[in-house]
Amino acid sequence: MSPTDRSPSPLPMLLLLLLTVTTGLVDAISVLGLGKVFTANMTGNIVFLGFAAAGTPGFHPLSYVLAIGGFLIGAFLAGRTGKRHEGRPLHRWLMTAAVVEAALLWAAALVSCTFDVASQSPDTALFGIVVLTALAMGFRNATVRQLKVPDLTTTVLTLTLTGLAADSSAAGGANTNWARRCASVVAIFLGAALGALLLAHAGMAVPLALAGLLILGGTMACALHPAYRQSIPV
Repeated sequence: MSPTDRSPSPLPMLLLLLLTVTTGLVDAISVLGLGKVFTANMTGNIVFLGFAAAGTPGFHPLSYVLAIGGFLIGAFLAGRTGKRHEGRPLHRWLMTAAVVEAALLWAAALVSCTFDVASQSPDTALFGIVVLTALAMGFRNATVRQLKVPDLTTTVLTLTLTGLAADSSAAGGANTNWARRCASVVAIFLGAALGALLLAHAGMAVPLALAGLLILGGTMACALHPAYRQSIPV
């Protein structure tokens, strides 16, 4: 049985929606600030890597390889972290995940202080930000996946939008989780818009630092819920 089966409110929707907002922030930073690379959405990187392999100008394979590699390592570490927290209170696991993710994003914010977006230099800073944010997003994805909350993956909306249309009353469905699905779409839209504005007017460090703050602060607030005191089943 997953943690979400143990309580009527094992993971408040507001927390997952807040995490979805931070995904929009990170995507805005990576796509607009790091030269066409996703660090939260690996589908885009696979497509871009294909473009680069075909010799299409403007696509740099190393960024995509580093993003995918960082994401996989982050997901691996999150999987190990989840296993190590079996039998322990849920709030400890979620706080550990939040601290790791926030620390990685704050480290990326520090590195970004040495990075010039206009010239995309130096390369060491560019690749450092890519790896750090990809590690954070891989860790996030694997943690949320283990929590098994439907229609709130916090990073990918393709299946969410598919379900919204396919399960609609117009398609003969029951409008399953329509409010949650719509909220997820709005959350990532708002995060992306906010990230773009902050990147343009305040630089890269500010939205990265804000994303880490929202993740850690939101998780700390939600960890006070009694459901988080229950143990994760082994």
